Amino acid sequence: MKVIFAGCGFLGEAAADLFSALGWQVLGLCASQDSADRLKEKPFEVLAMDIADTPGFSKPWQSPDLLVHCASSGRGGGREAYHRVYVQGLHQLLAAATPSHVIFVGSTSVYGQTDGGIVDEASAVEPPVETGKILLEAESLALAHGGCVLRLSGIYGPGRSVLLRKFLDGTATLDGEGSRWINQIHRDDAAQAILHAGTKKLSGIYNVCDDTPARQSEVYSWIASQLGGPLPPRAPAPATRKRGNTNKRVSNAKLKMTGWQPLFPAYKDALPGLLPLS
Repeated sequence: MKVIFAGCGFLGEAAADLFSALGWQVLGLCASQDSADRLKEKPFEVLAMDIADTPGFSKPWQSPDLLVHCASSGRGGGREAYHRVYVQGLHQLLAAATPSHVIFVGSTSVYGQTDGGIVDEASAVEPPVETGKILLEAESLALAHGGCVLRLSGIYGPGRSVLLRKFLDGTATLDGEGSRWINQIHRDDAAQAILHAGTKKLSGIYNVCDDTPARQSEVYSWIASQLGGPLPPRAPAPATRKRGNTNKRVSNAKLKMTGWQPLFPAYKDALPGLLPLS
């Protein structure tokens, strides 16, 4: 079985490792040669490639069993960068590789709800920011191919947690009463979700998040209890956020019905392994 990973960063590398450990032949694509060089000791092939301008693949990598698009536009990427990586990149890869199956790793930011209610895959998708609309365009490409879309909530994991980092560096604040809902997923659980979707050949849309949406104040209470510090101060909510000013609880019930289970059902379960944040 052969799989091409478009994107071997924080999440893609972990997922590629899982497929490789199962005996799959893996090709990892990186946006830069520096990133590819970082992975040179991996037991699978790694190439630096601009996926939005894919020239084609050598014969061993034509028509792989699976293509996983989990590339990132990079920090601060705007509309043009998003469209190039997500839409143009996926389009080019599908044409160049002609995979039997495809997984597109997207985001729960496509849900624009603000009432704090529960959202699932049947809920309306009205992204509050332009980048979310681009993700929907990329989703449609994968779905038209009979593929699978994994909508990830905020990802954290070894060495990475935005909320914990802000708490540690003193920049964390509570939005008003801290009642906004936070949806997260551990990197390792997200990687397992990709493996699960790929080996089970899932199609359609699935939310990937843990079992425990939590209010912002609750998340910071968990962190404070671990570190022994006070809660962050209250402050007005920011006018804009990268994912949009939404407030919702994302359900993972559909994915769990297929047999996937998170190792970290709640952010608080993972906290001991995140400290100290490197």
